[in-house]
Amino acid sequence: MSPRCAPAFLLAALLAGCSAVADLQEPVVPIGQFKLGYSVVVAEGAQKVPPSREASAEEWQAALEAALNQRFDRFEGSQLYHLAVKVDAYALAVPGVPVVLSPKSILRIQVSVWDDAAGTKINAEPRVFTVFERLSGETVLGSGLTRTKAQQMGQLSANAARLIEGWMRENPGWFAPRYEASAPLAEPLPEVPAAPAAAPAPVPQGAADRPGVSPDIGDVITPAG
Repeated sequence: MSPRCAPAFLLAALLAGCSAVADLQEPVVPIGQFKLGYSVVVAEGAQKVPPSREASAEEWQAALEAALNQRFDRFEGSQLYHLAVKVDAYALAVPGVPVVLSPKSILRIQVSVWDDAAGTKINAEPRVFTVFERLSGETVLGSGLTRTKAQQMGQLSANAARLIEGWMRENPGWFAPRYEASAPLAEPLPEVPAAPAAAPAPVPQGAADRPGVSPDIGDVITPAG
């Protein structure tokens, strides 16, 4: 390899390790008791910021839900939470002039976390994220030249899911156990002595020989009639 090519090779190698899903191969570190219930994405009315490729609400819903499920289905806590995402705006880079004009793809979303047991939203106001394409060898000159629309949406969605996880980890109290185990008593309760067994009632003389007698009860059962 020539010395002139070495910096470009090193840059490409560095950028290749910056994938938004690379950390999914690492051991899972729990987020408290978090377990994903549903991920709900609403993209109707999302604003397309030109210049941009066209993407439907259904396409954004599919891309974001797939990324959210891929990232958050890994967690196996004991409490269910739901993620609600609203797409505000997006721009999917179109082919431009390299270096001179290299537009980047951008996604703007609002996110809320819902507690399933309480049936309420945890964060009072939705958290707003502005998501960019991760820098890579494919995006240096503009992803419109090197990526399809589906690839751009997949990259933005994966980046969004990773940002959401980071935000959730900044708020561990949201996912703390709802019920703590009862603390042991400082001193054991005193033992209560058992009451002496009562003496069996005497069985009337000859009762065992008469019909309707129950020696176990110690009384005479009068036959009907």
